[in-house]
Formats: sequence, structure tokens, C-alpha cells
Amino acid sequence: MKQEPKTLQQAIVYFSNPANCREYLVARRWPDGVVTCPRCGSANVLFLEKYNRWHCREKHPAPQFTLKTGTIFEDSPLGLDKWLTAMWQIVNCKNGISSYEVHRAIGITQKSAWFMDHRIRLALGIGHTGKMSGECEADETFIGGKARNMHMDVKKRRITATGPKDKTAVMGILERGDSGNNKIKHSKVRTAVIPDRKKKTLQAEVKTNVQAGAALYSDALLSYDGLERDYAHQVVDHAVEYVRGKVHTNGLENFWSLFKRGINGTYVSVEPFHLFRYLDEQEFRFNNRGTRKAPITDGQRFDLAVRQIVGKRLTYKELTGKTLENPRAPF
Repeated sequence: MKQEPKTLQQAIVYFSNPANCREYLVARRWPDGVVTCPRCGSANVLFLEKYNRWHCREKHPAPQFTLKTGTIFEDSPLGLDKWLTAMWQIVNCKNGISSYEVHRAIGITQKSAWFMDHRIRLALGIGHTGKMSGECEADETFIGGKARNMHMDVKKRRITATGPKDKTAVMGILERGDSGNNKIKHSKVRTAVIPDRKKKTLQAEVKTNVQAGAALYSDALLSYDGLERDYAHQVVDHAVEYVRGKVHTNGLENFWSLFKRGINGTYVSVEPFHLFRYLDEQEFRFNNRGTRKAPITDGQRFDLAVRQIVGKRLTYKELTGKTLENPRAPF
């Protein structure tokens, strides 16, 4: 078995060989080594080496399948060498990588690169299971363009009032890891796009994601009042101080800083209805960054992402809102 890639340069060379792509993906999609049909689940399949695909011997429509079938790659005319190279960059570039960069790097159109990026982001979002415990932070922020960077015509159309009115609210909850220099567990975050910052909205998110009795730290926003009945809730008033012992939201502030750096510096403009996908991308990188005592390499992070590609499908019509019910929806 060939040594698997550890750097981007190695990944480009390694995945340029279709046999390596097949070997790498089969090992993660079917860890027990038994290839099964994604349509019927049968292991009675025959590999057709000439066509780089499998044939299921069971009787059902479309008996042949490839590595792309049943994954985010399905029905894509692009080769796995391009897909896996783009995926490597997205999961390992700290500030993300724009569709224009992908378009120039692997030689496809910007439109195809944009579609590819969103399908990869779909794979990175695994959903949230279980509840956070221990010491947790809750905080919210607004995502939107900076008026000073906009052309006058754009500013008149998009900025209709002061404050957060024309921005999108997002909320984050962070579970703190071990303290000290020799960390063995790092902090992890969960995010969500929210309709507003009202008490009902924020407290519902907290109760859904944080175990009762946990230590909860937030700022002095009145919407968090009342959480002390279910949590060891303490607040820090940012008008007075930012840290009071363990009472702070600096972990989440760090995450928001990383996320906004990517939005402003890499993606430049993000539509509100796609924002949750960018949150999933940043959340994946943040939650799989490793610690000094237990580091996660680029190859390991890529491995985790590849294991999440099965059973997820995003069509161009779904991505752009042009479904059968709404065929003329805007981009």
C-alpha cells in the first residue's frame, strides 16, 4: 500500500492516479473491505477494471455504480483528482478558499468551482448530537457587509438603517476543553443562523445544545436572563470588563474572529441563505484542529472529511433555489 499524502503537494501527485483515488475512497467508504451496492446493499458485485466501476449482480435498475454514486460527487463530470484536491484545500486552509481560487488552481470554471465548494461544505456539516457539558460559552454576532467597503449605489440598496438591521444574526455555543499548555481536549463549537436575538430564540438554542447543570458564561444581553434556573449561569458586562476569572466569552470571540476573517478576506460576499454552509465549514476546521498534546495533521483532517461524503446530495437546482415549485427563483 502506498503512503497516503500528508501535504497538498503530495495530495496532488497521489490523487492524479485513478487507482490511488479508488484505493483511498474504498478504504473509507467500505472500511471492512467489502464493496456493497449503494442501491440495494448487496455485496454480490463485480469490479469492471476497464471502466473503473462496479456491476451489481442483483436484479434492479441501474446495476452499475462508481465511487461517486451516493456521495456529494454524484453526477459530476469532474474527475476525482480535481474533487479531492479541492476538498484538501477547503478542509485545511484556515481562512477558507474561494471559488475563484479553486477555479484557477484546478482549471475549471468559476461556476463549477462554486457548486463544488458548496457540495463539499454539505459533507462537512454533520449535525449536532448529544449535549455539551462542563464549562460552556454562549454568544451571538451579526454577519453582513461593511458599509465603508461598499460602492455608493450598493450601500443605498443594502444599508437601510444603522446597527444590525440589514445583517444576519448567528449564535454560537462553545464547550471549553482542558486548560493549561498540555491540552488533551480542545474546545468545540456549535453554530446556527437565528432569526433574531430575542429571549425565546437564544434560550431555546442553549437548552437544545447544553446539558442542564452545566456552567454557562455569556455577556450581559437581557435575552439570557432566566437561564440561572437550569444552569450555573454567570455574565460578563462588556461595558465594564471582558474577563472576570473564568467568566468570559473569549473562546467564542476567537471563533467569530476567524469566521469573519474568512468571510471578509476570502469570500468577500456571502448571501444570507447560504451562510449556514460557511458556518459548517468553519465549524469543521475549528472542531478538528487538534491540540499541542494531540495534534491533528492535514491528512487526518482530510480523512475525517472524506468519511462524511456518503449519503449527501446537493443538486444545482436545490443550491440556487430553482426547484420545481419555484423554477424562477434568483441565484
